[in-house]
Amino acid sequence: MQRIAIVAGARPNFMKIAPILRELDKTAGVATTLIHTGQHYDKNLSDVFFEELGIRQPDIALKVGSGSHAEQTADVMKAIEKTLVEAAATSSPFDRLVVVGDVNSTMAAAIAATKVHVPVAHVEAGLRSFDRSMPEEINRLLTDSISDMLLCSEPAGVENLRREGHDMSRVHLVGNVMIDTLMSQVERARSRDTLERLSLDAGEYGVVTLHRPSNVDDRETLAGLLQVLVEISARVPLVFPIHPRTRARVEAFQLTELLSTAPRLQLLEPQGYVDFLCLTSQAKVIVTDSGGLQEESTALGIPCLTMRANTERPITCEEGSGTLIGSSAPQLRAQLERVIAGQYKPSQCPELWDGKAAVRIAQLLVT
Repeated sequence: MQRIAIVAGARPNFMKIAPILRELDKTAGVATTLIHTGQHYDKNLSDVFFEELGIRQPDIALKVGSGSHAEQTADVMKAIEKTLVEAAATSSPFDRLVVVGDVNSTMAAAIAATKVHVPVAHVEAGLRSFDRSMPEEINRLLTDSISDMLLCSEPAGVENLRREGHDMSRVHLVGNVMIDTLMSQVERARSRDTLERLSLDAGEYGVVTLHRPSNVDDRETLAGLLQVLVEISARVPLVFPIHPRTRARVEAFQLTELLSTAPRLQLLEPQGYVDFLCLTSQAKVIVTDSGGLQEESTALGIPCLTMRANTERPITCEEGSGTLIGSSAPQLRAQLERVIAGQYKPSQCPELWDGKAAVRIAQLLVT
């Protein structure tokens, strides 16, 4: 019996592990253990995704919680090491550990496993923003450097790993597992009454998500972006599921009154996956600094104004529906005007973003 541990810790991870778990759990001769580090511990950012995506309850819940990057990384490393060592001591060692994405739990689990000689497979390997000021970039680089199986979602990832000198026999282009979850859930999501409850019409509104420091930690930057959204919302209704970090900045910078002047800009609490997909999959435009939304919008062909100066997912801009606009309020306004005028660029869904990435991943894991 091959024993595989799968680690998840934060919201973006859950959509990635769901289809992988399903494929492995129906594969003969494989036993999976789901480890939830607890990096995201808010119910709306964690538990609800397990419920909605049909992910079984974690076999091991580490409940690490929040802290600085160093604290969180150290706590995950200690807990994962203890888990793996105890498994080996009971004559049930893990044959492999699978990590996904680029959060602190990803890197920490990979390091801990490698130190105790458990091979690591990294799903979404090779993605690079080339911006080392981003904690996620450090996590990606370190995780790839010690993983023995590198599973890439797009050709740029393969090329980045080639350039970095990785053994290419360990590198595999498998497609985007996030799109597996999207395709399996989108019809169910669109059947929800979310639009009706929010008085929205399909294809006639925009969705906004902002949480990165470059967009929300400077008052002038955040105020400029919010001013554009307030102005545009008079013509196109906007929904803004607001991240706790962003809400705190809005209040600290005394920008609540600005938002209150826009009756068609609705602030929402963080949404469950299916309700959020109901919103994003039927939007006219998405404004975001989220990596996952860049991918989902490309698969759906919905204009995505990416509020970042760079992206580790270049295919979303080269082939897909994404446009990088940094933290620029004038660029945000200009691109929104193009969307409203029907002049936004055409796009296509990348190859292998076909809903079958998890099948290819499972085949490689059990080979």
